[in-house]
Amino acid sequence: MTNNAKSFPYWLAGIAFTFFIALLGYLLALVPGFKPVGQLACAIIIAVLYRQLFGYPEILRAGITFSTKKLLRFAIILYGLKLNINTIFQDGIGLLLRDAIVIAFAIGLMMLLAKAWKADQNISFLLGVGTGICGAAAIAAVAPIIKTKEEDTAISVGIIALMGTIFAIGYTLIKPLLPLTAIDYGIWSGISLHELAHVAIAAEPAGEEALAMALLAKLGRVFLLVPFCFLLIYFLKFKRNGERTREKIEFPWFLLGFILMSMLGSYVLGSIFPVPVKLLEGVSTATTWILTAAMVGLGLNVSLRDLRTKALKPFIAIGITSICLSIVAYFII
Repeated sequence: MTNNAKSFPYWLAGIAFTFFIALLGYLLALVPGFKPVGQLACAIIIAVLYRQLFGYPEILRAGITFSTKKLLRFAIILYGLKLNINTIFQDGIGLLLRDAIVIAFAIGLMMLLAKAWKADQNISFLLGVGTGICGAAAIAAVAPIIKTKEEDTAISVGIIALMGTIFAIGYTLIKPLLPLTAIDYGIWSGISLHELAHVAIAAEPAGEEALAMALLAKLGRVFLLVPFCFLLIYFLKFKRNGERTREKIEFPWFLLGFILMSMLGSYVLGSIFPVPVKLLEGVSTATTWILTAAMVGLGLNVSLRDLRTKALKPFIAIGITSICLSIVAYFII
């Protein structure tokens, strides 16, 4: 890397570049037909296409890497504000068991299919985590723990966004055909769909009660992200390949920030310390933009030449897993 690429102006320009593509993703998501896809997936698509057409902007690497690594962790910390722990403890305890079943089923089936088809293990695991827990946020939280390549993380986020959008739209289409009450439909959506946004897309047409139950069920899965990550760290540290490993597992300090922000949003902001609703909405919007900029950095590392060989089998596997998960979730609501 040249000295110029390491200099502050180029570092700042690299960060700005990721936010510029995030803006293009936001604008593309406003185009009819792209709205269900969302800003995040649109931005990743643009970033991947940029890489294939113009190559990686090496002179901006320092800033792009900062967005990819530092801003990504910061976005996960801010994401904690979306989790109301108090609501889960009061109304969602019964849903946590179902959420745990969903997580175990999604990851287990993905890994079984990956092993049977000799698919890429890292991408398959990330997709299992994203399907079972909370989409891109879960993938972003787990990727540093298992030390996946940035390219694999970006591929996984793109696939999870696409698959989740397909299923969210599919849910709205088949809803009239299902013998479910609005509340049951909300629970079904919340414990089976990929992203928080996908849950909202599917449940909103069923009414306020359905949407509330769907979001509550989904937040339960988000809540389980932290214990899952700590269990994963333990597994990687002591159980890899059935033997004790000497490889150092980096502690994900950003998860402590996630927990802190969750507690702050649940028990302090709005109760002990009044905060305007518009300010919280502004933080939520900022979180989306920061996460999108970070994912743009990942997308710039994707080589489409490797995509067919690495991602095709995991893509088919997540499709099968998502279908099976929807069926299992339907029978446990």
